[in-house]
Amino acid sequence: MADTKHYVRDDVRGFLDMLEQLGRPGVEAQPVAEGREAMRMLGTLAEAPPRDLAVIRDLACPGPAGDIPLRLYDSRETREPGPCVVFFHGGGFVIGDLGVYHAFCTELSHQLDLPVVSVDYRLAPEHRFPAAPDDCEAAARWIATGPAELGREVTGLVLSGDSAGGNLTIVTANQLGAQPAAVPVIVQAPIYPVADDIREHRSLKDFFEGFFLTGAAMAWFTEQYGGDPADPRHTPMAAGDLAGTPPTVLCTAGLDPLRDSGRNYAAHLIGLGVDVTYFEFAGNIHGFITLRKAIPSGQKDIDSFIAAIRLMLDRRASRGT
Repeated sequence: MADTKHYVRDDVRGFLDMLEQLGRPGVEAQPVAEGREAMRMLGTLAEAPPRDLAVIRDLACPGPAGDIPLRLYDSRETREPGPCVVFFHGGGFVIGDLGVYHAFCTELSHQLDLPVVSVDYRLAPEHRFPAAPDDCEAAARWIATGPAELGREVTGLVLSGDSAGGNLTIVTANQLGAQPAAVPVIVQAPIYPVADDIREHRSLKDFFEGFFLTGAAMAWFTEQYGGDPADPRHTPMAAGDLAGTPPTVLCTAGLDPLRDSGRNYAAHLIGLGVDVTYFEFAGNIHGFITLRKAIPSGQKDIDSFIAAIRLMLDRRASRGT
């Protein structure tokens, strides 16, 4: 049962109560394959249906260890040159995939009226750090070239992703800032990301159990992923100088163990003078972007987040940069 001292929305409380009644073991107590299947099943039960789009097509790009599966979404069959969204899914670097995030990517393309490419990077523990950031960087660089397989001329990248994918969003933006791709990253939009060392955060202690993502699951994901927390490609805020970070739209959930990681990162960027729009969605939990059927109030949060990305892009276009 969620702690009553924290504000919990009614639909969020209903979802948490349902999970408690089901009594299923946490991801850390299951074989990896079962955890992945459980995430898919939860998406089937709890996520809103996908939007109909003009284009939904699977493709692939070269990667450091073979082809990287991708999925292209577009609200238009053809379009003029423009930005492309590159999306990195969540799941603790272990249990996410293209299918779990399919509906959300259709929403992103529909609301932004932009192409979206979802990246199926390699997962731990079969492929530990730095396999995931290696694949995400390779995919982003490939998309930036506007290859024939994409069928779109790309003028800039919008990087986005949630949780582990939020981490990969920031890491990839940093890498493409240090060594530019064919076109620049014009906006990054991480969703409840892992940006720094969460072990001493108040939010981890407050929401360690009972709010969907648990502290035990986070520890297990970290163990499976591996890597050195002092490496900026593992923990982005270890990078030191982040002054060149692109304009950023970032959101957290008020009941998320990772809340303070997103808060700290946003505050750090604001202190450096980076253009930042920050949302903290009170009463909501980690994972809400793929739980819209179970938590319908999360749709308004998503609408606000996507509208802020659109506004950031419009501001950039109006400045002619």
